[in-house]
Amino acid sequence: MNEVIKQLQNRRSVREFTGEKVKDDDLKLILETAQRCPNSVHGQQTSLIVVKDKDKIKKIAELSGGQKQVENADVFVLVLADYYRPYYAAKSIGTEIGIQKSLEGVITGAVDAGIMVEAIQTAAESLGYGTTVIGGIRLNPEAICEMFNLPEYVFPVLGTTIGVPAENKLKTPKPRVSYESFALDEVYDKAKVEKGVEDFDADYRKWWDENGLSQMPSYKESIKNYYENAANERYKRVSDIVKKQGFDFDKSE
Repeated sequence: MNEVIKQLQNRRSVREFTGEKVKDDDLKLILETAQRCPNSVHGQQTSLIVVKDKDKIKKIAELSGGQKQVENADVFVLVLADYYRPYYAAKSIGTEIGIQKSLEGVITGAVDAGIMVEAIQTAAESLGYGTTVIGGIRLNPEAICEMFNLPEYVFPVLGTTIGVPAENKLKTPKPRVSYESFALDEVYDKAKVEKGVEDFDADYRKWWDENGLSQMPSYKESIKNYYENAANERYKRVSDIVKKQGFDFDKSE
């Protein structure tokens, strides 16, 4: 097994850091490397805001639901769906774009942001740093937009912490559903997916227990807790602020 495969198979979300600094040269290398990741039509509709100021990181942690893993990180990178860049490019030659006012634009922006955060994390982990994806910034998207002076056609999709990882107390990486219920042959197989859920629910419960975390919910319970009410206030807030930032695809022609 080569080193790249080994790193990816053993990746984990790091929630505890030593407090050591991320080297400036390392951070620049991580972000320059991540910038080479793929993006739709080479529009480069993703931008980053790199945050090192501890007061700002603490505020991000508060806005993300009081996440200590954010507050204790040395660096926080905010990943933006950024259609202001292509908007300006078109405007500068006397035309305009409409992608930001379509559902396709919202999906493309989110996909590109996801690809970017994975590239950041892979590069960071290759240098010995730890990371965690933070979707909690969307708990208070309006405050995040104001905090970072985001213009129209720019939306904060997610972020990632970067820091020197503390000792890993977990015995093994967090498990996944079975390969057979994940990589489906030729067509979608509901029976395999359902069996995968049933098997994984038991496996996940066992994994928590083996790591002394019996208070943590099973897979089914965690899904219920996160997704039970798709119309809850969090989802509505995201929808409202997305539209406020100019991504109002309901009004597209």
